[in-house]
Amino acid sequence: MSERANPESRRPRAAGSPILTTVWAPSAGADPFERDFRFLLECFREVLEDLGPEGARAVPWLSDEAPVVAEGDSERLYQGYSMAFLLLNLAEENTLAHHRRRHEAEAGLGMEPGLWGHALARLKEAGLASDEIARALPEIAIEPVLTAHPTEAKRATVLEHHRELFRYLQERQHVLTPIEERENRDAVKRVLERLWRTGEIFLEKPDVASELRNVEHYLREIFPRALPGMKRRLRLAWEEAGFAADELTTGPLLSFGTWVGGDRDGHPLVTAEVTRETLADLRLQAMRVLRRQLLELAAQLSLSDRYQAPPPELLERIWTVAGQLGARGQEALDRNPEEPWRQLLNLMILRLPVDVMRSHAVKLLDHPGAYRFASELEADLIVLRDALQAVGARRLAQTEVQEALDSLRTFGFHLAKLDIRQNSVFHDKAVSQLLKAGGLDGEDFADWPESKRLDFLNAELQRMRPFSRPTRGIGPEADAVLDTYRVLAEHLAHHGPGIGSLIVSMTRSLSDLLVVYLLARETDLVVASPDGPVALLPIVPLFETIEDLQRSPGILSTFLAHPMTRRSLARLHGDRPLQQVMIGYSDSSKDGGILASQWGLYEAQIAMLQVGRELGVALQYFHGRGGTIGRGAGPTYRFLEALPPGTVSGKLRMTEQGETIAQKYSHVDQAAYNLELLAAATTEVTLLRGRRAAVPRGLSPRMRQLADWSREAYEALVQSEGFMTFYGQATPIDALELGRIGSRPARRTGKRTLADLRAIPWVFSWNQSRFYLPGWFGVGSALARLQESDAEGFAQVLEEASRWPFLTYVLSNVESSLMTADARVMRDYAGLVEDTELREQAMTQIMGEYELTRRMLHAVFPAPFAERRPRLHKTLRLREEPLRALHRQQIAELGRWRRLRAEGEASEAALLRVLMTVNAIASGLRTTG
Repeated sequence: MSERANPESRRPRAAGSPILTTVWAPSAGADPFERDFRFLLECFREVLEDLGPEGARAVPWLSDEAPVVAEGDSERLYQGYSMAFLLLNLAEENTLAHHRRRHEAEAGLGMEPGLWGHALARLKEAGLASDEIARALPEIAIEPVLTAHPTEAKRATVLEHHRELFRYLQERQHVLTPIEERENRDAVKRVLERLWRTGEIFLEKPDVASELRNVEHYLREIFPRALPGMKRRLRLAWEEAGFAADELTTGPLLSFGTWVGGDRDGHPLVTAEVTRETLADLRLQAMRVLRRQLLELAAQLSLSDRYQAPPPELLERIWTVAGQLGARGQEALDRNPEEPWRQLLNLMILRLPVDVMRSHAVKLLDHPGAYRFASELEADLIVLRDALQAVGARRLAQTEVQEALDSLRTFGFHLAKLDIRQNSVFHDKAVSQLLKAGGLDGEDFADWPESKRLDFLNAELQRMRPFSRPTRGIGPEADAVLDTYRVLAEHLAHHGPGIGSLIVSMTRSLSDLLVVYLLARETDLVVASPDGPVALLPIVPLFETIEDLQRSPGILSTFLAHPMTRRSLARLHGDRPLQQVMIGYSDSSKDGGILASQWGLYEAQIAMLQVGRELGVALQYFHGRGGTIGRGAGPTYRFLEALPPGTVSGKLRMTEQGETIAQKYSHVDQAAYNLELLAAATTEVTLLRGRRAAVPRGLSPRMRQLADWSREAYEALVQSEGFMTFYGQATPIDALELGRIGSRPARRTGKRTLADLRAIPWVFSWNQSRFYLPGWFGVGSALARLQESDAEGFAQVLEEASRWPFLTYVLSNVESSLMTADARVMRDYAGLVEDTELREQAMTQIMGEYELTRRMLHAVFPAPFAERRPRLHKTLRLREEPLRALHRQQIAELGRWRRLRAEGEASEAALLRVLMTVNAIASGLRTTG
């Protein structure tokens, strides 16, 4: 990558708002990135020149002039910058994929850390035999959970145009004839013109249905097509490792979850009816995936009975199913009279519980003979596979049919498991209303001491007595919870799988979990057993704040020991009880800073794992990671490698939120790569758990001290007098709260406090103003105090920073945040703060910590940043000047909009311009919140 600043492009500010730009030109012998980026920029310039002579001046890196922007013309300029950053992002993504393929072609599949080749090589080096690895693979289970947290700033329509652009860019990796080259260039320009004429930002807040459609796109169109390639790469890596091909029977189980339509924590729009519609739509989309795959399989398996005698089991199954379907079954047999394998597939397609209308649309329909459960379809696919193997068609059985089986086991009849999340405070209100409806005094249930709550709950959970009849009108919270639980019970009774867990956010005590049992008892989600009531769905605690993480081992211990929990886990899992525990990265970081959060999460996982072992219950951690470092994000392989040894144990559940979904999974190849990272890395850290070191000797107390000092510095800032006023004026948080990028409100209850503000807008606003404060603040103070008070301990930290995966991961992420922050831009945003004394006080603290953290990280990583992390260094340098130009514009737009608001003139046009700068900056930074 090459870039240079053009001094002629810098001009004095004139009337209006000048945008300054940086001219960029590829170096001699340009690499694939430079060629791709230049090609895309030139296509964009040509499109804009065709639309108007001044259009190309809106493209950074190409224009050698600084256009003076009149207020009415600014929207197009912001859109131009946003699209230019999109082209940069696409070129970078394509280049990374190109480099991975080239490295694998030159050095084998083991080159890329975290992928199958690398994982199997490490396992082999560690002394694990191939049969040991093969036996373990089916026990590995990975479940990415797609959420609709409001961090995706781009509309679904725009994302589809992005995907199309990427496909055309990939085409250029092949040798093109002059005609093909021209067609490719014209196609790229058509997509760019559509994007320019469409507009990128949400003009209205999306509803839950539109968020569901976006998530379903990945579940229906991307993941089913990515899985076969991922499975084939496992087989290739297996053979490259020198293992016998016949030892590998299957790989890890991959499945998906979603929160869209189920997560109602502070989200009043997610009602029981929305959840009902979501479950039905997920089931419908699963049928569409299965029908498409069965149709493709039927087109492929044209084996004739004239060349191989069909096994009796195949013929018997054909006649049995045809008889169940009556006249429809006979019609299917008549279509392919000499092709029994295809006949069975035709019958299987007819048995799907759907109706195909003349318009080719598919709707759910439970007709006579239809499959009820996915296990019934699986049994027929196994008959088909075995019938192929019986005639020697082993290759067809183990590829085409096995891929359909793998897909069915991944998506079932439900596509993705829907989690139901609600806040513990909401549950308390529901119980109060329920007790009142039952004639009991529960008005202040939320304020009862824990001992009184437990006495009451323990007594009630010994019996099946409900407090209310199955009617509405108990109270708003009780009605909302019970209506939802009735929907879940109905779905379980009719369709079985498809529902994940009942997640209790802000779990503070044992009673917060037992309350869910009590509420579920009012519906059919709790049933009687010989030993007492049992729950049909797992109850999952979510520990989010640092204090809750510290309390988590004690809460979990009493929960797992509770008779209701033990009975319920036995019903769900038999003699191998498994308890899911969700841990939150966002709120713990918002409350205490990144280092206190990360260490608190690490210690909590170790302590809870020990609790599970003592009580004979395996734990599955559900990692609630956000899309930015301040909310738990980081490279997938390094994240998994940094987890405490033994805490993965073959089971991984992890959220994928907002813009990270599009970044990781927009294209089939990209999705296959990121899913392989999850599967291979989980396998590696699971099987090496006994060979991985825990916390280095003597470092635990020092890490705890660092976490405490870091939190102390962080709280000294965010809890200082007037800081929330500084924050409200020095960042665009007020505009973000009025943005339209998600259906969920920015605040849980609408209070103007840090505690009530969600972590997403907290991080988003700091990123937009380039403070990136949640990703680094407090770390420098902690390291400096350790250096001053414990020279030996500081030396140990320096030594382990390059050896202990956890410390490497955390400090590398802090460095990434710090290097993405921009001191010059921070000061510009601070200029928006009206109180001079407050501004100086806050900026003195922030800039002091900023400089201190830079110095301390240089002590930890003495080699120059550009040498150690050249990729990040180059991308930051290339984006630097265009982003600074946008920041100046956002500051000006914020000032205008705020003045209008103060004067009582709520200007929608002024807000829209602010939000367009938000979108453009998010494109440049590749992150929101």
